[in-house]
Amino acid sequence: MGGEDDSRTGQRPHRVLYGRRTGRPLSRARRALVETLLPRLDIDLPDGRFDPAALFSFDPREVWLEIGFGGGEHLAAQARANPDVGLIGCEPFIDGVARLLADVEAGRLRNIRLFRDDARLLLDRLADDTLARAFILFPDPWPKLRHHKRRIVAPGPLRSLARVLRDGAELRIATDDSGYKEWILHHVLADGAFRWTARGPADWRTRPADWPATRYEAKAVAAGRRPAYFAFRRGHGQRAGVVTTPQRA
Repeated sequence: MGGEDDSRTGQRPHRVLYGRRTGRPLSRARRALVETLLPRLDIDLPDGRFDPAALFSFDPREVWLEIGFGGGEHLAAQARANPDVGLIGCEPFIDGVARLLADVEAGRLRNIRLFRDDARLLLDRLADDTLARAFILFPDPWPKLRHHKRRIVAPGPLRSLARVLRDGAELRIATDDSGYKEWILHHVLADGAFRWTARGPADWRTRPADWPATRYEAKAVAAGRRPAYFAFRRGHGQRAGVVTTPQRA
């Protein structure tokens, strides 16, 4: 997953980022966006912790974070629907970044900032209690047992999220992988900082109206896989009610 601080050299922590960063060559138009628009949105991490609201040219009502935004459909839709909210998207895959940049330019979205490296590096630098919502939508399930340590829904990232999310903040996680559904519930609830808000199966089987769909989700549904849409609140880590186990529903 990642390394530790090198106390001998004083260097910053190093993270190993698994998965691809590039795909097909970008079109000329998208290359131009990467060269001209991306530098204005790209986040350069400071040495110490910082308030992410300072990244924006306006005073955002709240700041939200999406980890692994893929093609950026969800992030762009949230930015359009919530112009007074600052949104940070983490995605190392340049194809997805370029796709999102096209949406940013077309919609003249001023409330998006991007981090193109391991999201854990960003989480390490965010000040406490500065995020009002976080999204982890259809992360790579790394289905092989020996790769489970690569999953983003894990004790380390969850501890960091618990620190940077303010009390009452919402954490939304979606997956179409049956094994990952139970993994998510186990690890998020075991953390102790989050409360699952579902009171019945419909609460996690049906995507809420303010939860825009993604291209990946459409592919999963077309292939016959049933996504789960989990919503947790930062606070005491208890279930809000009794629900059916997702994997068996």
